[in-house]
Amino acid sequence: MRLLHTMLRTGDLDRSIDFYTQVLGMKLLRRKDYPEGKFTLAFIGYGNESDNTVIELTYNWGVDKYETGTGYGHIALEVDDVYAACEAIKQKGGKIIREAGPMNAGTTIIAFVADPDGYYIELIGKRH
Repeated sequence: MRLLHTMLRTGDLDRSIDFYTQVLGMKLLRRKDYPEGKFTLAFIGYGNESDNTVIELTYNWGVDKYETGTGYGHIALEVDDVYAACEAIKQKGGKIIREAGPMNAGTTIIAFVADPDGYYIELIGKRH
C-alpha cells in the first residue's frame, strides 16, 4: 500500500491551482471536469503521481466556500530553509499564519501558511 493523495475542497479552483503552483511551486498534473456530477478535479504535486503523494483539489460547481471544521489539522511540507520559504511565500502574496521559528517545546524550525480556502500548510525545516 501507499498513500496516493489528500483531497481538499475549494471554492475557486483556478485561485487554488495558482496558489499551489505559483506560491508553493507545485505542478498541475491533471484536471478534469465531470459535468454529470457537476464537479472538477485537479491534481497537483511536486512530482508524478506514480511516484509521489499529491493533493486532489475538488471544486463542486456553484459552491464558493467551505468551513474547514475542527477536525482538519494541516498538510506538512519539508523545506530547506523555513525563514527563506516564508519570505518567498510573502513576496508571492501568500498568507503566513505563524512566522518561522522553533516549534513549541522543541527545536525544529516550523511555520504555517494558509491557502486561499484557509487550509493550513506547515513548513518544516529539513533535518540535516
